[in-house]
Amino acid sequence: MTESTSTKPAARGRRKTEIGVVASDKMTKTRRVVVERLVPHPKYGKLLKRRTVCHAHDEENISRKGDLVEIMETRPLSRLKRWRITRIVRPGAQQALAGEDEAAK
Repeated sequence: MTESTSTKPAARGRRKTEIGVVASDKMTKTRRVVVERLVPHPKYGKLLKRRTVCHAHDEENISRKGDLVEIMETRPLSRLKRWRITRIVRPGAQQALAGEDEAAK
C-alpha cells in the first residue's frame, strides 16, 4: 500500500512584495513606507497617483528616511505592522550627502 499524502509540509503561498520610500524613521524597529501606484480613472481613463502607507518592521534599524526599500508581507507583528523590510534598494539622499561630506574632508 502506498500513501497518497506526502510527508512534505505544505508550502507557503507566495508573499506579496512592494517597493516604496521610507517616509518616517522616528520609531524604533518600525518604518513608515509609502508605496505609490498608478490607477486609471474609472470613467476617463487618466492615470491617477495613489499611495498606501505601510508600517514595516526593520530589526536592525538600518533604513533611513528617503531610502528606497523592498518590503514583504508577513504575519501581524503589532497592531499596525504587517510588513517587514527585506532589503534597501537604493540609499536615500541624506546618506548620499553624508558620504560627500566625508569625502570632502
